[in-house]
Amino acid sequence: MHPEQACTRLIAQYAYLNDERRFDELAALFTDDAVLYRPSAPDQAIVGRAAILAAFRKRPAQTMTFHVCSDILIDVVDDATALGRSRILLLSAPRGEPGGPAPVAGTPVPGVFRDRFVRTDDGWKFAERRGAFWI
Repeated sequence: MHPEQACTRLIAQYAYLNDERRFDELAALFTDDAVLYRPSAPDQAIVGRAAILAAFRKRPAQTMTFHVCSDILIDVVDDATALGRSRILLLSAPRGEPGGPAPVAGTPVPGVFRDRFVRTDDGWKFAERRGAFWI
């Protein structure tokens, strides 16, 4: 797979796995020493795959999310490094009861991600992911 396609796929996988609460698989998208700056805390580095996984596991189970990713631009630096940026739109709502009324979503929150990708023996991974909301 071409690096641009592989990195674009990582961005989409991140959104799906995050929204589906498949956090072990989400953490596997990162290198062991990756750094994540979540859009909700853009100045707080989460360092290392294990810490990234622990941070995601702390997310409230009663909140549903839906990340819309767009305007993905990937710049391949060399055969082992790429840089990316993308826009996100976060939709969230409290998780409803099965068979109950549809949940009411909060205000959509736009944001951006800036990424650094590296090629590993297991394919392309996030080495750094920096998010910020436009609030």
